[in-house]
Formats: sequence, structure tokens, C-alpha cells
Amino acid sequence: MPIVIKVLGFSVALTLVFTIITNLLPQVEGEAPQEKTFDPGAFTEESFVLLGEDLFKGKGTCTLCHNNMGRAPDILVMNMGETAAERLADTRYQGKATDTESYLRESMLEPSLYVVKNYGKKGSKSPMPVINKAPIQLSEIEINAIIAYMQVKDGNQMTVALPTATPPQEKTKTVQALAENAEAAISQYGCTACHAILTSESEIGPDLRNVATRLSSAEIRQSIIEPNAVITEGYSPMMPSNFAEQMKVKELEMIVQFLAEGGQ
Repeated sequence: MPIVIKVLGFSVALTLVFTIITNLLPQVEGEAPQEKTFDPGAFTEESFVLLGEDLFKGKGTCTLCHNNMGRAPDILVMNMGETAAERLADTRYQGKATDTESYLRESMLEPSLYVVKNYGKKGSKSPMPVINKAPIQLSEIEINAIIAYMQVKDGNQMTVALPTATPPQEKTKTVQALAENAEAAISQYGCTACHAILTSESEIGPDLRNVATRLSSAEIRQSIIEPNAVITEGYSPMMPSNFAEQMKVKELEMIVQFLAEGGQ
């Protein structure tokens, strides 16, 4: 009996010691990430361009492909005013743009309307996702800010009108239709922009046509839900961490099953 009492007493004392030490240590409280908000009526030209730069390199994921790796034109080292004029004069151009601003907007909203020579996929299709749709879903103000940044970064004049304050309006939430199959979901969420899959030959990310030989279904699912948890050797952590949040559960499972079965 005395031994049991001693053991219990030691356990209680040890618990108290750890409790005291824990309370003495600095307490760190994590904060949930917050979505950036802005007042449309408070922008200056400078702050609007800075917003565009932040979106171009962040939420818009533009630098994922538009860099010096050769998968898409390196916008950061190009004069987009001169470039837009050259492309509008191209005999292959069949769009409706008439100036730099309208060309840049068209290239983001209808990327396959005009594909720059030596880029794109089979059938003259652009691997670039439509940026006002999932998974990027930029607003009109955000698109205009990126256009303003691409104009001003080269010393050209900003032609985009600054947003103005508008009275609050009730937002109508729209629900995007469920993708019909895995192939549709893969295209809808822009997987082909970085991965070799379906008709895409992109090498920005790992080849997904043979991913089933490397990963189990559970590992494929994790790579979509937590894309930066395990990085394939030779690649950089570029996939958006909230990528899976844009999908419906059924769409995620369709993609996982499709890849687990060898992309068939």
C-alpha cells in the first residue's frame, strides 16, 4: 500500500511540475489566415498598381507559368504595351481587342482565343485557366488591377479606370455545376496548366499520367488536399494550398480515382 501511495504522489507531483512549466512558457496563439478586403473608393493609381502586382505574384498564380522556364511568355521581362501591339497585328489574331487594355483582359478571360506562337497545347488551346472562374476566381476589380500593373510596370500609361465606391448590394451566390467526369474536372480546375495529363504535355509539375505507379489513392488525395506536404524531387512548391477547397467532394474523388487508375 505505501508503494502505491508513493507512485500516485510522484505522478501528481510530476503533473504539477509540467503544468507550472507550461504556464511559465510564452504562449503563442495561431491566427487563422484572413482574406484581404479593400475599399474600392480608397484606391490611388499607385495603390491599385501595387494590388495588381500582389495579385499577379500571389492569388492570380500568374508567375506559376509566366516566368523564365519557357512554358509561357515571361511577362515580367516584356514590355506589354509593345507586345500587345505586335500580337494585335499578327495575322493569326482573330479576337476583338483593339488596344493593350482590351487585349490583356481578353487574354485572361479567353486565353485560347489567341495562343502565342510556340506556346499552348495540341489544337491551339491554351493551358491557362480562365481567371475569373475556379480555381482562381478573380473579381473584376482584381483583373483590372493586374492589367494596371502590367501596363505601369514597363513605364506605360495606366488606362484602367480606378474603381469607385458603390452602395452595398445584395450578393447572389451562384453554385457552379458539378463536373460531368474526371476529365472535365481536371480541365475545369486548371490541372493541365502545370501537369502532363489528358492532352497536356506541361512539365511545370510532376507527370500525372503515371502517378499511380508512384502513389496510392490516399497519397494522391493528400497531394491534392495538402499539395505542399510532400514535394516531388526536382519540383518547387507552387500548387495553391487551398486548391482542393475549390472543388466539390465528388469532383475530388473523381480526379483521385481517375489518376489512381492510370489516367484512363
